[in-house]
Amino acid sequence: MCETCGCGETGSFQIRKPGQDHSNGSIPIHAADQCHGQHHDHEHDHGHDHDHDHDHDHDHDHDHGHDHGHDHHHGHSHQSFRGNGNGPGHHVHGNRIIHVEKNILERNDLMAERNRGFFEAKKVFCINLVSSPGSGKTTLLEKSVVKLRDQVPVYVIEGDQQSMLDADRISTFGIPVVQINTGSGCHLDAFMVNKALKEFDIQSHSVLFIENVGNLVCPALFDLGENSRVLVMSVTEGDDKPIKYPAMFRSSDLCLINKTDLLPYVDFSVDSAVKNATAVNPDLQYFHLSAKTGEGLEQWFMWIMDHINNLKL
Repeated sequence: MCETCGCGETGSFQIRKPGQDHSNGSIPIHAADQCHGQHHDHEHDHGHDHDHDHDHDHDHDHDHGHDHGHDHHHGHSHQSFRGNGNGPGHHVHGNRIIHVEKNILERNDLMAERNRGFFEAKKVFCINLVSSPGSGKTTLLEKSVVKLRDQVPVYVIEGDQQSMLDADRISTFGIPVVQINTGSGCHLDAFMVNKALKEFDIQSHSVLFIENVGNLVCPALFDLGENSRVLVMSVTEGDDKPIKYPAMFRSSDLCLINKTDLLPYVDFSVDSAVKNATAVNPDLQYFHLSAKTGEGLEQWFMWIMDHINNLKL
């Protein structure tokens, strides 16, 4: 289980390419590579020393000192709990609570900085596309890569729990793309992105789209090293989404209100959505568009190109 957000096991994931023989051509990344299972030495004052591995995903070394006057079988069961965002989390160890002062996102943040340094050195504009499922991210991405591919080199990292569907869709446009399958994990993290980047020969002054797993909760916690986080919000979702999921809106730079062609048929107020989002994040920008009809896409394309051109300065 992910110790940060409580989602399913994220200790292994796969990076795959369209057209690859996935029976033996995918790249499995196991727990030791990504989710930091550690070896611990335990010293007990009851006549014997031993060491053993614990399967829990956090990075710390500690010695457990126990004074026992009896023989016993001890299988340590660790349960991880995330703090409320204002203080450290803690681990339950038997009948004791051990507080973890270390920021449990520190490892991810360090890798995110490595990714960010790579993007800066190569002058790559990296966009982390986030949304709930069904917002139209992949359709928007298809329109975007077709528009931009003749102007700048374009690369795509797709994130989903299972399947190659989205990567296969993007590959039909001749765009270099890799798929990250997270299994039961509900978000991408900086380690996954770092591994995926090694599958590209990225050119300078290019754009990299990362389509995150559809989820408005956990991806908000994980910095991938991106230049901008772009939130896609569909008019079919309800204009109260910013109030329900404030962390995602607070951490985003741009909100694309998509599927505006459906406004006559749904109970959605653009003004209310913007008002609610602005209350959460006063600095958030907004574009209204329809990826299906193309309405409003030019503003989105210009925004991307402006950022790429700024990297050349």
